[in-house]
Amino acid sequence: MEADVFHYRDETELEVDAIVDAGTDRWAAFEIKLGTGRIDDAARSLLKFADRVDTEHCGEPAALGVIVGNGYGYKRRGGVSVIPIGALGP
Repeated sequence: MEADVFHYRDETELEVDAIVDAGTDRWAAFEIKLGTGRIDDAARSLLKFADRVDTEHCGEPAALGVIVGNGYGYKRRGGVSVIPIGALGP
């Protein structure tokens, strides 16, 4: 894919586990949680991060997602996807 993966943490303790940068105006952010009990917190963090990004410079995110160890995949209100890790590959 020729993309770079970064981690984000700022002075307010806002953190994002993985930011995939695939070039001009092509990026996505993901939180990784082992269980489903932290999905709400992870989704809030992703939305807060996306709100802080200068979209004039970087564009809108292609995706915001919480990757979980099990369960079902779905899209939450607000646009954050919940993605079971098994859906990412064999």
